[in-house]
Amino acid sequence: MLEEIAKIRLLSGWFPSTVLWVSIIGFAILVISQIIDFSNRKGRLGNARRLLLELVVTLASAAIGWTATWLVSDVYVLFGVSLGFDVIRNVAIGFGIVALSISCCVLSRNWRRTLACIMIPIAILNTAIRVNAAYGEYTIVGSVLGVPTYAELKPSTIHNADMSMAQWKTLAAEGKAPAHPQHGIERSYAIPATISHFDAREADIYLPPAALSSTPPRLPVMIMLGGQPGSPDRMFTASGISRVMNEYAQAHDGLAPIVVSPDQNGSALHNTLCVDSTVYGNAATFITKDVTDWIKSTLPVETSAKYWTIGGFSQGGTCTTQLGPRNPKIYGHMFPVDGEMKPTDGSEKSMIRRFFNGDRKAYEAQIPVNAIAQHSPSTQTMFSAAGDQDSESVENIKVIGAAAKKAGMKVQAIITKGSGHDWHTVKSALVPGIYWLCAQMGLGSDSRPVSEYSNLEEVKLG
Repeated sequence: MLEEIAKIRLLSGWFPSTVLWVSIIGFAILVISQIIDFSNRKGRLGNARRLLLELVVTLASAAIGWTATWLVSDVYVLFGVSLGFDVIRNVAIGFGIVALSISCCVLSRNWRRTLACIMIPIAILNTAIRVNAAYGEYTIVGSVLGVPTYAELKPSTIHNADMSMAQWKTLAAEGKAPAHPQHGIERSYAIPATISHFDAREADIYLPPAALSSTPPRLPVMIMLGGQPGSPDRMFTASGISRVMNEYAQAHDGLAPIVVSPDQNGSALHNTLCVDSTVYGNAATFITKDVTDWIKSTLPVETSAKYWTIGGFSQGGTCTTQLGPRNPKIYGHMFPVDGEMKPTDGSEKSMIRRFFNGDRKAYEAQIPVNAIAQHSPSTQTMFSAAGDQDSESVENIKVIGAAAKKAGMKVQAIITKGSGHDWHTVKSALVPGIYWLCAQMGLGSDSRPVSEYSNLEEVKLG
């Protein structure tokens, strides 16, 4: 039973549609029934007062919801980024419906009071679903409840690499490619924190069809980091990266990058800044040492930086432009989406004191443009993306992209249309980003120009 509940979809399907229509119908009945009562001669004055009071409470509450969310989002920027118009609007509507329901519970009688009381939790649930839809964060009920999404990987079932990708392609051209399934698989695994001793949650792993062969080739690797708050699961469930990889593999004889989404934060409530610190532990060492060593020793991968990409969304995108430039011998490529100009957790003064023991230079070395400049000239490549409704992230990719280009990197920066600081931007960026990066990693050469995507705009970097 729990497994079936965990699979209920939150972004589409019967559940969000049902909650929405129940909210609309319930709200309409409450309003119309009060108008009908007002039209009756008997008790008109009392009904008029009740209708006016409910109207004032509803509108005032909606205004309060709008103002409070706007202040949190765009004035105090408590989450580091703007929440976006859709979220502000949905919260305001939710405040209004809940306020109307509460006032009806107090002022009405009989069936109208009962309906109003039922509408309160439904209105709250509908608001939560609408806000989640704006971000695309939680795709199924299980991701909200923290129910494990994927079965555990059994390393003993993975065979050692037996050939190069070029050899696999040659065999495939001759119709002699080793037997492999049509689709890849998703698994989870607790990567040992042997060196860092970082308290990480389980990583998610995508293995393409070729990796599941008894004689797999050495494949490229993509380290993809989720945002904060969030979890490693989010990179897989919210972005749909496995589906994109399966489609890529079908067009390339079963070949596609292996994707690993490790945990850079240790908790949904932590922001490690992707550094080693006494606050949350050695996050940077976990990603760059423990995760790297485990992948190379366990999975059929190429070991050269030419075949390794690090990427991520939001805080994961910021980590990408911190760790990528600082570790060119590990990562030859970067794929940041909606990243920030600098690691952020509280005030700058507080961060420097807590995470860097008061060492400002150590903090400034983590700022992406500084990291890029300090490790130039560079032969790395970068594919970056931001949603057009997230003006701050758009400016960030322009500044960081220009710094990367100046350092000698090959850079492709895009803006996705109709999305903001959310997983919809990631979804729009995945196909062009993966094809472009795979071309850089020697896996394919069929990357399409940005101009051929109707929902993308290329960023000119000078």
